[in-house]
Amino acid sequence: MPPQSISLTPVSPRHPPSYTTPPSHHINSPASSFKNPWPSFQRKSPLDAAKTRWFSSSSKNFVPVPSNISTIIPINKPDFGSDRKGLKATWIGHASFLVETSDGIVILLDPVWSHKVGPYGVVGPVRFSRPPCSIDEIPHVDAVLISHDHYDHLDSWTLSEILKKQKGDLHFLCALGVKSELLHLGVGIKESQVTQLDWWDGIRLSKENGAGVNSVDLICTPAQHSSGRAPWNFSASLWCSWVIRESSSTSSPSPSSLDTNESPTSKSLYFAGDTGFCSVDSDDQVSHHAAPHPPCPAFEEIGTLYGPFDLALLPIGCFQPRSFMSGVHSSPHDSVAIHKAIKSKRSIGMHYGTFRGSISAHYEPVTEPVERWRQAVEKEGLEWGVDADVCSIGDTVVV
Repeated sequence: MPPQSISLTPVSPRHPPSYTTPPSHHINSPASSFKNPWPSFQRKSPLDAAKTRWFSSSSKNFVPVPSNISTIIPINKPDFGSDRKGLKATWIGHASFLVETSDGIVILLDPVWSHKVGPYGVVGPVRFSRPPCSIDEIPHVDAVLISHDHYDHLDSWTLSEILKKQKGDLHFLCALGVKSELLHLGVGIKESQVTQLDWWDGIRLSKENGAGVNSVDLICTPAQHSSGRAPWNFSASLWCSWVIRESSSTSSPSPSSLDTNESPTSKSLYFAGDTGFCSVDSDDQVSHHAAPHPPCPAFEEIGTLYGPFDLALLPIGCFQPRSFMSGVHSSPHDSVAIHKAIKSKRSIGMHYGTFRGSISAHYEPVTEPVERWRQAVEKEGLEWGVDADVCSIGDTVVV
């Protein structure tokens, strides 16, 4: 059973016309591992990674992190939107957000507070922008959503500290296969505290208050990425994005449909996690335009089934070099295409300004993602600051 403060109820999934049984992203039945089932994805091997990191020099452009990075990417003490009403998302840095629904349900997305992300905290990318607050300063969290198991999105020290803060009162939602990894992190997570879902599956999380029950629907949706915390378990667990949809239920929720008890004023949020959009073959292609491979169809399917979204959190960094990264990391131009495909009313850039990937650090100045994000937004005729934007670390976006 989940913590006593919340209840979890399965909801009937919505499937796109492309859905198959068994699902096309499963390898074997039952699934022993997972894959990206679209022509938009081109797999890169560990040998490709080594060549890109150590032996390629055609487009390397290493630029150190500026000494004044805190003025370029400001860090503000968060107030978590305490004086504002609505669906709120506070950026902790990288892909970490604290989300609070209009009814006060608090959700953490890919929380990472660590200084270094990697095995045992010994090796791996080092944080160059500090967190805006300590874990002790965040509100009580009802659920943690994990997009995939890479170290910069699933951090054992952070989860351990949150569990200590909440005396173990915490529930985790993740995609298939990640549950076993959570249980073996050695931080005290119990099997009853984890719910794992396949793409398109959903859970209604309900929380009692003095007047009734507040609810939110949490839907595990596709992403184009990868998984693995060691060479021997690549693709053993599933990666995903998340849809967060407020529900205005005031009594016990019904498991029959995601539409049950929805209100016209309910808000929705899309969290892309870590995802590519379209593989390209040249480092000169920062956009999917004119690429030989088609774009990933999952985003239009998400937009059709769950859009429009009031707010989307989309990755814009760690995207260079394109010939290696494009299958799994969106460029800012790609994320503008995702913004349009999912029918987002407002999108905030993330996955930049905090960690440098071991490969992208040698190709991508840390100031480049925001510059290209704004250029791509305006090139597509969208209004910067209205349709798409960035925020400072610690800032809260309210819709």
